[in-house]
Amino acid sequence: MKKIVFVLIMCLAFALGCTKKEEQRSIKTLRIALTSEVSTLDPVNSYDNVSGSVIYNIYEQLYEYHYLNRPYELKPLLAESMPIMENQGKRYVIKLKKNVRYHSHPAFNGKDRFVKAEDFITQIKRLSYIPLNSTGWWIIDGVIVGVNDFKKNVGSDFNKFKSTAIKGVTAPDDYTLIIDLTQASPQFVYKLAMSFISPVPLEVVEYEKNDLSLHPVGTGPFYLTKIDPNKELILNKYTQYHESFYPSEGDRYANSRGLLKDSGEKIPFVDSINFKIVKDNNNRYDLFTKNELDFIVLPQEFYSQVFDDVGNLKEKIKATDIRLQTMPTLTYWWLAFNMRDPLVGKNLNLRKAIAHAIDMNKYIQLFTNNTGQKANSILPPGILGYDPSATLPYDYNREVAKDLLAKAGYPNGKNMPELVYDTRAESRISNDQAEFFKEQLSQIGIKVKIVKNNFKQYLEKSRTGHLQFFQDGWTLDYPDAENVLQLLVSTNYPPGPNASFYTNKEFNQMYDHLIKLPDGDEKKKLITKMEKEVKQDLPWIMQYYSRNFILYHDYVKNYRPSDLVWSYPKYLRVK
Repeated sequence: MKKIVFVLIMCLAFALGCTKKEEQRSIKTLRIALTSEVSTLDPVNSYDNVSGSVIYNIYEQLYEYHYLNRPYELKPLLAESMPIMENQGKRYVIKLKKNVRYHSHPAFNGKDRFVKAEDFITQIKRLSYIPLNSTGWWIIDGVIVGVNDFKKNVGSDFNKFKSTAIKGVTAPDDYTLIIDLTQASPQFVYKLAMSFISPVPLEVVEYEKNDLSLHPVGTGPFYLTKIDPNKELILNKYTQYHESFYPSEGDRYANSRGLLKDSGEKIPFVDSINFKIVKDNNNRYDLFTKNELDFIVLPQEFYSQVFDDVGNLKEKIKATDIRLQTMPTLTYWWLAFNMRDPLVGKNLNLRKAIAHAIDMNKYIQLFTNNTGQKANSILPPGILGYDPSATLPYDYNREVAKDLLAKAGYPNGKNMPELVYDTRAESRISNDQAEFFKEQLSQIGIKVKIVKNNFKQYLEKSRTGHLQFFQDGWTLDYPDAENVLQLLVSTNYPPGPNASFYTNKEFNQMYDHLIKLPDGDEKKKLITKMEKEVKQDLPWIMQYYSRNFILYHDYVKNYRPSDLVWSYPKYLRVK
């Protein structure tokens, strides 16, 4: 979803500080611990896991991913059915469900307000509106007919925003949305499941002066009742939520784990969610062991306390009714260079020297306890185009690194300016990682200055191009290579997701062709060529693919970890 943006941990727990399991189960409140402050609750600019964890429970989209089926598949949410394709795949005709109410808001003057097709047009306009500087602009830029003309002609004039139409987005009636694309794009349907294209009523936009960062109004199963962006957010069950039901089918895993017992039951099951911002790993783990949190993605530093020598849960942990799930993720990591930076961006040999100077095996051992899978590609496993036999054009070799540094013009680091590394979070691990890179590079003579940031500061620097050398990562928004390769297209410079400011003319041309292709051999071959270009230019030093160990109390029912289903709380029970 999104810029990763990194919820290292999300924890579910019961409100009111109860410690007795029986009391907790009677409350039916979930408490979710987020690892950072919430940057925004406006879907026009939410592109990180922290804000997304909240937003997807408030707002809804045209489509969503099936909770219990893998491989992932889309199904209608606010749409009545999957889109009808016309004009050789360039026109999406979407019928909407009727009688879907928004949460209450003063702009509605006490009346019920139902979703209309026009509300999606309003949000697409907001993605294009220059003053909002949307991180979601990339999903429609040059994709929807007339959207670039709208952006140019409207500028910062809100009256023009309201009166100007986008040629390629029309609503012939309240329950029909038509989107015309500049070219066929089989992947566009995935974007209709992203929070960027959530319906927003124009009257709410006007009332809130086009700033919904603290005032979300959606149609989701929960609505916001309290917000302190640096401390906690509370969501309550929306009693007028449109009829939705727990899945009646699932894959083999879902059946074997008993995840279909609530088939056909109306959702959501819980009454409220309490999101608490808990930045420190120790605090989150402590809350979990005190039975105040429902589950945690286990921090690496606690592995020795939880697992025995062969990787099983220790008996003392099992005795407390704690259970374990191991989950491969769609999240992975790399070190990134700012390709506009005059030092690292203009010197390929310097980037190569840095890539050869870092012992990534040691890094994975220290910071993932060897649970991370060393990356061999700019793509993650499980999507078309990933090659398990692929190799990277660099590996740890200090002597090679020194030779390359000399070729870069800085023998043994002589006369080289200090390299600036920015951390991405306020945590001990983030700081320790920075110190690791500093020590590794010092071995070949490169001096590193560490700049510490909280996650919000890191995001702001990323979006404004004020990073030089940094850790970056991605959780796939949808299971297609396009979602990774768009991180490297020059048209997606920040506030889009190309935080490295990478540009390559041939890569851009291949990307323009890629987005037209359905899955198949032609697409696969093109992906391979695009990856070759990136490996030669080296804007990224690949690190590892993540895998999570999730501990949860056995009173949490129906929980299935996922990188794509952010609205999972609506499926959960606490018993």
